Amino acid sequence: MATPRHGNLVGALAGILFLLTLALPAIADPPVTIFAAASTAPAIEEIAVLYEAAGNGPVRAVFASSGVLARQIDNGAPADLFLSANPGWMDWLAEREAIQGDPVALFGNGLVLVQPADAAILALDETLPARLTGQRFAMGDPDHVPAGIYARQALENMGLWDRLGAMTIRMKDARATLLLVQRGEAAAGIVYASDANGDSRLQISATIPDGAHDPIVYHAGIVKDGDRKAAHRLLEFLRTPESTDIFRRRGFRLE
Repeated sequence: MATPRHGNLVGALAGILFLLTLALPAIADPPVTIFAAASTAPAIEEIAVLYEAAGNGPVRAVFASSGVLARQIDNGAPADLFLSANPGWMDWLAEREAIQGDPVALFGNGLVLVQPADAAILALDETLPARLTGQRFAMGDPDHVPAGIYARQALENMGLWDRLGAMTIRMKDARATLLLVQRGEAAAGIVYASDANGDSRLQISATIPDGAHDPIVYHAGIVKDGDRKAAHRLLEFLRTPESTDIFRRRGFRLE
């Protein structure tokens, strides 16, 4: 039988433990990690704020070219969801059994020729190589950057690839290409239409016909070794009206 003194001591200890519990910071949910094509950065960053505000926990976003991200995932980088600008890299990971289930097509994009805002407009035709003589032409590296892969397809179909090759600077991703033209360090470049959307530092000189390259469709896939539940929750949020409105406003194509 507990004495009054013993009971008081137990009660005091319980009270102290309760106060210590209140003083401890709440354990936050771990962030869901999305590896996303560089061209989606502005949209994903905006959506991540809404996602966390809705009580879903934080989002950790890693942006680079889809090829770089796919290789990182294949090498064991911790990712939950992969958003690729080129289905080829998603297929590449799926063949290595790194993707869980079927990837989901989210939205599309187009290509445009851009120049600094104050430059004389160039035409995307046989006159372009001569008018760029002594200057630099920027695009994503066609060996692994989706924007560069699509751009090379278009230039080859237009008969311009061989003539532009010597002056072409191969950039690490679509956003890096954009930055080079913004700074005037390249006279022109090919970027996604979403990249140039609403950018006052650039002018769109020409829109590249969709038929000149493979369809540009972004797919999202759940990474097999990641947190599948968290990845599925974020993927579903990317398909909500709030998210699709952001993608549309940022210049992506949604049916």
